[in-house]
Amino acid sequence: MTPEAVPLGGPRFQTEPARLYREMRREHGAVTPVVLDGGVPAWLVLGYRELHQVTGDPVLFSRDSDLWNQWDTIPDDWPLLPMIGRKQPSILYTVGERHRERAGMISDALEAVDPFHLRGHAERFADELIDGLCAAGEADLVGQYAMLLPVRVLARLYGFSDEEGPGLVTALNDMIDGRERAIAGQSHLAASMGQLLADRTAEPADDVVSRMLRDESGFSEEEIAQDLMVMMAAGHQPTADWIGNSLRLMLTDDRFAASLFGGRNSVAEAMNEVLWEDTPTQNVAGRWAARDTQLGGRRIRAGDLLLLGLQGANSDPQVRTDASALTGGNSAHFSFGHGEHRCPFPAQEVAEVIARTGIEVVLDRLPDIDLAVPADSLARRPSPWLRGLTELPVRFTPVPAL
Repeated sequence: MTPEAVPLGGPRFQTEPARLYREMRREHGAVTPVVLDGGVPAWLVLGYRELHQVTGDPVLFSRDSDLWNQWDTIPDDWPLLPMIGRKQPSILYTVGERHRERAGMISDALEAVDPFHLRGHAERFADELIDGLCAAGEADLVGQYAMLLPVRVLARLYGFSDEEGPGLVTALNDMIDGRERAIAGQSHLAASMGQLLADRTAEPADDVVSRMLRDESGFSEEEIAQDLMVMMAAGHQPTADWIGNSLRLMLTDDRFAASLFGGRNSVAEAMNEVLWEDTPTQNVAGRWAARDTQLGGRRIRAGDLLLLGLQGANSDPQVRTDASALTGGNSAHFSFGHGEHRCPFPAQEVAEVIARTGIEVVLDRLPDIDLAVPADSLARRPSPWLRGLTELPVRFTPVPAL
């Protein structure tokens, strides 16, 4: 790796990522050399066209992590192993026809979710959470609301009991933050999934897990458990951050003020704006080069790790020539990925229903909501991977619970 490599971490990913990505693109180009925890080298793909090329060629830029040329240097307690793991029996590391069959199993299981039941679950859990805070006149809409809602809905869809939700939230957050409790969080999630599979094998029900177990593609219970862990992680935290980031935008940006007073059309517009400008999933690991190649003027060697810079690509000046203008519903962003390994469309729909319902319930139940702190004091979690608020303090006129 070149001496110009940029550390993928530090406070600027938390405080000013947009400016940081601009500087990285200006100084290093569309494909930037970066260094991960422990001095591990990688490439961060920031260019829109380059990211399209990487995600659109699963043979040259593979999801097979066995190709990585750095495994000899990676310790067993490396904190990023839950994010950039050794090859696991999950859909993340499956390639070719087997991946397509696996993606089909997951899509079918999610597509069978009744949209009316999904929205009903989301409304019920959202109302329960608002009931718990509405009489106080103030709340943290991240810690007391957004961080609790998606996992409750997903747990119900998958087959978990409502009581297991809080433990899953803690485990997922520990795992995704990639610090000292990452491995423990992954272990808790794996144990929970294993128990759920055992329960549903013994007693099937009308839920996502039972439908995956009935699939005839021949996947083992271990493979299904791994896929459920991926689905839970990918479905919970980014959706929670989508809710928090959208509410922040609507509370701080005059362009969306009308929606706080009864308008609902701009909820969807604000949510789409967040996917372009403040996407919950900033960077994704990863792809591995199957052979020596060129990308964005860089020489990529066989086995090199490429990280997908989703936010960097979304803000590429070649596609966002006027970053101050609203996107107007344009959904050509990378926030759900692209290519064979993109987020399955039914999963995108589930996330959108949970997020939009969560936002609308807040605005319906707390109509005079306002920020309780200056907008510039809102802080983000210290992660280069996912972008979300540590808290969103608000105040409102106290109202009775439903």
